[in-house]
Amino acid sequence: MVQVSRTIEVGGVTLVYDDSGKSAGQRATIVTLHGGPGMGSRANDWAAFGPLTDEYRLISYDQRGNSESQGAEPYSHAQFVADLEALRRELGLGKIVVLGGSYGGFIALEYALAHPENLHAVILRDTAASNRFQGTSKERALGSGFPMDEETLDRLFSGQIRDNDDFRESFAMIQPLYTVDRDPVAEVERLARIPFRYKTHNWAFSRNQPTYDLVGRLPEITLPVLVTVGRHDWITPLEASEELAAGLPKGELVVFERSGHSPHLEEQERYLASVRDFLARHVPAQVART
Repeated sequence: MVQVSRTIEVGGVTLVYDDSGKSAGQRATIVTLHGGPGMGSRANDWAAFGPLTDEYRLISYDQRGNSESQGAEPYSHAQFVADLEALRRELGLGKIVVLGGSYGGFIALEYALAHPENLHAVILRDTAASNRFQGTSKERALGSGFPMDEETLDRLFSGQIRDNDDFRESFAMIQPLYTVDRDPVAEVERLARIPFRYKTHNWAFSRNQPTYDLVGRLPEITLPVLVTVGRHDWITPLEASEELAAGLPKGELVVFERSGHSPHLEEQERYLASVRDFLARHVPAQVART
């Protein structure tokens, strides 16, 4: 697959993105939205969804204040949506499929509410329509059997991280919760690769999260939406995806039995098969691009 890294100016910042480019016979463009504000990056999305480039154009980008992209306030949901819309327009993508994972799913839902005319469909991975399951997440962390410091958990969830080193140490504590089959060596390697940016995290969790609740607006999203989740996800639990699928007029729920928070990586083959089936049914074979 072709993977070309580029930059684009949107909303006063420079974003870094990977693009598989156009090729004959492709059905549409998929734009991915990574999760983990302040620690997410396009890299995991590309590793997971790169095989889809045989049928679709794939674009994955580092959101503002994440990884290689420039940071500048505000890190609000409205600004993240505006950045995505500016990227779509600047690249002349026409209608797209937006694929949002975890916190990126929040932005995908917000985008679907703001710009439904620009979407073929939405794919959500291990996300939620509200902040109401945060207590469940904390209970599962404290009851997991792994060493947990409740004060650190509270600072993570409330956006009170002190600096990037504190962010790294705090995430190291919860990292074992994310997968079904733990690999301590892989955890150490992953931790070393993560580009921690605590200011982005703090904005998202202290300003955005407390008032985040789209449950009452889900019926407004009449596009086809694939809702996917790992059964053992602790941070955006199964109940959150069940709520999503029930509230979306065209929601389809797929549960991955051997996964935690990352079924797109933990059960990649089955995950991609589910995505391909969904897109084959809901995205036209020939799409117009501006």
